[in-house]
This record gives sequence, structure tokens and C-alpha cells, in this order.
Amino acid sequence: MNILIIDDNEANLALFGHMLEMLGDTAPHAVTHPREALAWCADHDPDVVVVDYMMPDMDGLEFLRQFRMLPGKEQTPVVMVTADTHCKVRHEALRLGANDFLTKPVNFAELNARVGNLMALRRAQLQLAGHAAHLADEVRKATAVIAAREREAIFRLSRAAEFRSPETGAHLLRMAAYAELVARNLGLDAEQCEVIRTAAPLHDIGKLGVPDAILQKPGPLDARERAVMREHAGIGADILAGSDSPLLRAGAVIARSHHERWDGGGYPLGLAGAAIPLHGRIVAVADVFDALTSRRAYKEAWDAGAARAAMEAESGGHFDPDCLDALFRDTAALAAIHQRYATVLPDQLEAA
Repeated sequence: MNILIIDDNEANLALFGHMLEMLGDTAPHAVTHPREALAWCADHDPDVVVVDYMMPDMDGLEFLRQFRMLPGKEQTPVVMVTADTHCKVRHEALRLGANDFLTKPVNFAELNARVGNLMALRRAQLQLAGHAAHLADEVRKATAVIAAREREAIFRLSRAAEFRSPETGAHLLRMAAYAELVARNLGLDAEQCEVIRTAAPLHDIGKLGVPDAILQKPGPLDARERAVMREHAGIGADILAGSDSPLLRAGAVIARSHHERWDGGGYPLGLAGAAIPLHGRIVAVADVFDALTSRRAYKEAWDAGAARAAMEAESGGHFDPDCLDALFRDTAALAAIHQRYATVLPDQLEAA
């Protein structure tokens, strides 16, 4: 174990080092100046510190105060060596985090016994820390498995709605990636970007409640049919409402709000501007861009330039201008997403 010894008297350093080597399993590191010791501790982890109280420039108390402020040194065992028997010094040392004391002249047996006890304490600390780190790692692994299963369940649930419409499963992957790109360009943190990407495919889950005759009608919908189709936003929100899962709660918000318009002319609530949840505004631009640039049974795919021109004409009308700007800020990333998922086969969707 690394034993740091700090004493301005080199004879004491040599003596203490020799005594502690006799304990076995020790590697004494002797330093004559406490500031040098602090610099060493910034890059090394002593297992036990033996520090003299009376030293010029910086005494043992000040060293102890600064040592305890170093990252990871809060629990390192420290024994203070002093000829001062006043209780005030000892009380202050204890307040600053000293674990034990040795009184000069130092007795060999007492030094080895006290430092040996602190070494045992340090070993217990390290063992406990290792156990805690192992448990934390296992928790992270288990959490990752749960999160992966939740993402898979969300994707499969989303595909159930897509199978009933003329759209393809690859649409889910593209629009989710576009939504993540928008979120990232808006400056959202990594966690929120991941939530949006994972929850975005749930935007049309409410189509499960729309009759096939309307959902799969090859021609234009009449006014009554459009009204029924619009109900899918509320149906989707109702399907996902009340969950404890942050992803499903985000999905409920997206399902209800992704057909709202910035100018207030959308549905189902007719919200306008910032009253529309940000998640819904983000998915709105991602969903429309993919719909325009994808081939459907009723239309050919538009090129990205034509889709951009059409959408920018609706900036401040249909779309949040900031979300639209974030979508088109990185056209290379847009093209990469489109190319990556252009040829995804149904049996490859979960792994894509």
C-alpha cells in the first residue's frame, strides 16, 4: 500500500520509512514539504498519510485541510504526528478529518500498530468501493437491457399502426432520425434527443383506431372521412396516457400534438405557437419532410430541394420557424439519414 510520509526532518522521514517497510505490503513515499506532497497527491492516491504537525510555511493542520479538498481524498486515512499535547490541536485535527495521532518521540511498535490499523481500514474502504462499483455496473447493465426492451416494444407497437397504412416501416426510422437531428440542432441535451428519437415513431399509433376503409382509401377523403382520420391524434394520446414510462409519456404528447400548426390551424386542439409542445413541433417537421421525400402509392417522392422549398413557404404557418431551420441546418446529415434507411427491409428494421 502507498504510504505518504510528510516531515520537514529528513532523519524522521528515513526512520519512519524504514519502520513502515517492516509492516510488509507497503511502499513508503517520503516528502519534506507539504506543498510538494499536495502536488503529488493530485496525481496519486496514497492509501495512508502520515503527516507531521509542526512544519514551516504550512503546518499539518493546513495540509490536512487542503488534502481533504482534493477529489477522492475525503476518506483516505491520515495519522498526525505531533509533540503538542494540547487538546485544541487534536480537536482541530479531528475536525479536519484526522483518523489517528502519534506523539513524539514515536514508538516503533505504536507506529506500526496504528498505521497497520489504518491500512486495514483502507483495504476495507477499497473493497467496499469495488463492491459498490460492481453493483453500479450491474445496475447500469440491467437498466440498459430494460431500456432496450422498452425501445423494442415501442418500435413494434409503432409498426403495428404502420402496417395498417400505405406507409412503410422504414418511415419510422427515417422520421425518428430526422426528429433527433432537429432536437440536436435546437440544442437539446443528449437525453432529450434520445427520448425524442425513441418516442417519435409513436406519432401515428392512434391509426389503430381508424377504420380500414378510411385508412386505406386510395383516393381523397371526404369531409366526414377527414374528421374521422383526424381523431387518430387523440386516440394515440389516449392509448399512451397514464404511463410511468418517460418514453411513453413523450409519445403521448407527440401523438396528440404533431398535427398542430404554428398558426393555430391544426388539430386536435387548435394550439398555436409555443403553446404546442416542443416535441410535437419537432416531429411535425420531421414527419412532413419524410412524407414529401418518400414514394407513396398516391405520389412519387419529391427531391429534398423541392420539399425544403415547400416547407419553408409554410414557415410560421404550418411549422415552427426554429424547428424548420434546425431541420435544414445540416443538409448532409439529412441526406445521410435518407440514404441509410432508403433500402431497409422489414426484417432488418429492429436492428437498423
